[in-house]
Amino acid sequence: MFIRKIVKCPSFTAGDNTLLRELFNPLKDSLKVRYSLAHAAVKPGEITCRHKLKTSEVYYILRGKGTVYIDKENAEVEEGDAIYIPPESKQRIKNTGKENLVFLAIVDPAWRLEDEEIL
Repeated sequence: MFIRKIVKCPSFTAGDNTLLRELFNPLKDSLKVRYSLAHAAVKPGEITCRHKLKTSEVYYILRGKGTVYIDKENAEVEEGDAIYIPPESKQRIKNTGKENLVFLAIVDPAWRLEDEEIL
């Protein structure tokens, strides 16, 4: 059994300026999964840096609201929304609410620094 408590995951600012806590990454943990899972937060009024991944990504919004930008499209998102981001898509997310925008980021295959490009 593998259980990770979020309070024991160190937080860090990712290259796109998102506050992250990495929960699962099979490249670092002894897990037999393809994906990585991170808990992400964007402060009110902030927007992440435009970036793209070589891999697919899913955001699942846990709390707050915002606008997600994927290539030339954008949409309002809120708690309970799942957003699919295709590989190589130029992406960013803006917090349009008054509280932190909190979401899970699932990357498949697992996130690696060399697979991300900040634009």
